[in-house]
Amino acid sequence: MEWLREHPEVKTIRVAAADLNGVARGKRLPARNALALLEEGTKFPYSVLNLDIWGEDVEDSPLVFESGDPDGLLLPTERGFLPMPWLDAAPTALLPLWMFHPDGRPYDGDPRQALARVAERYAAAGLTPVVATELEFFLIDDSGRQLRVPPSPRSGKRRTGGEVLSLRALDAFDQFFTTLYDACESMDIPADTAISEAGPGQFEINLMHQADPMKAADDTWLFKMLVKGVARSYGFAASFMAKPYEAFSGNGMHMHFSILDREGRNIFDNGGEEGSEALRQAVAGCLRAMPGSTLLFAPHENSYDRLVPNAHAPTGIGWAYENRTAAIRIPSSGPKARRIEHRVAGGDVNPYLTIAAILGAALNGIEDQLQAPPPFKGNAYDQHLAQLPGDWGAAIEAFDSCPEIRRILPAHLVENYLMTKRQELHYMAELSDEETVELYLDTV
Repeated sequence: MEWLREHPEVKTIRVAAADLNGVARGKRLPARNALALLEEGTKFPYSVLNLDIWGEDVEDSPLVFESGDPDGLLLPTERGFLPMPWLDAAPTALLPLWMFHPDGRPYDGDPRQALARVAERYAAAGLTPVVATELEFFLIDDSGRQLRVPPSPRSGKRRTGGEVLSLRALDAFDQFFTTLYDACESMDIPADTAISEAGPGQFEINLMHQADPMKAADDTWLFKMLVKGVARSYGFAASFMAKPYEAFSGNGMHMHFSILDREGRNIFDNGGEEGSEALRQAVAGCLRAMPGSTLLFAPHENSYDRLVPNAHAPTGIGWAYENRTAAIRIPSSGPKARRIEHRVAGGDVNPYLTIAAILGAALNGIEDQLQAPPPFKGNAYDQHLAQLPGDWGAAIEAFDSCPEIRRILPAHLVENYLMTKRQELHYMAELSDEETVELYLDTV
């Protein structure tokens, strides 16, 4: 309540939780209801966190008619109230929520609870993951039939191609980025470097490392919501869709992580460039789980347009040092900053599930003392590597049959996710390319 007392201008509250697709589901309330909300929470049907990408019930889900569509209890996360600086109306606060059973047990179908479960495994082992994400997105003028770069607010001109690390491209949208960074500051989202990327109107912003995977995932989820909202306030769209343009590279969400022991030492650091045995065990765990995890890293039909050879996204299951063609890259750094970069996920993912899958797989590898294959050298696309599932249907089946996934995620969430993705796969076959873009552009 202290934040609201410091911001008496706030008249309305949004409460929201992330569903399986990472879509914010919630309610609008008057600010006068804040105390009751903090003390008692609110209720949504369990099924709300398990809707398909259209926001429709999943057919034959036991959460709907079979059980009477009962309510779960939504309680505030540790984040508390946050401003929503992209809204045009009176100042509004957002209160992030997560779901429990009425008796206080965590609800296993909540993606944030799934990540909390992985974080608890680390804590029980005396370990702390340090996590950062890098998010790519396009700024898009979607006012016509064809997607294109919005005109620069400064010059009125449109870019026609990508300009990697171009200051001119960044400066063309300087007012947008200034507003975005100010908003990140007000929401306690640790935005770091922004760069222009390879596609027209494509940019990347890095979020700083957090010794708290829950906050890192919250930051990522909130950042996606914020970028989309600020862009709309400027009259264009921001999209994390994996592949908005057929001719240009897609959007990734690369994740960097290291692991600290009880004394705060990085267990990946052995004093040398190669890293420790624990690093190689974590790599091995990530590689073993990668085929089954692909559905989490590429959750939508459009995701597989990004995962093609020679398009700056990995297709082979391998690892390497300082090599951006690899699915898993060990960046060059000082030994104390030795870390793993996981490069498979698209910008369209649910960050809670993606971070849970990667950290869970790494911990599996460490617990089982798995041995990583030798790192490769050169172009990953020219290597004889096992390949990621090549399409959505194959990824769904790999997820279903993956023992590593069932070790990381609750069985209830796995079954709900499979039902959701199979329903989406069935109905997506009826959509045209234009309808597909319209569906994914804002939702993911």
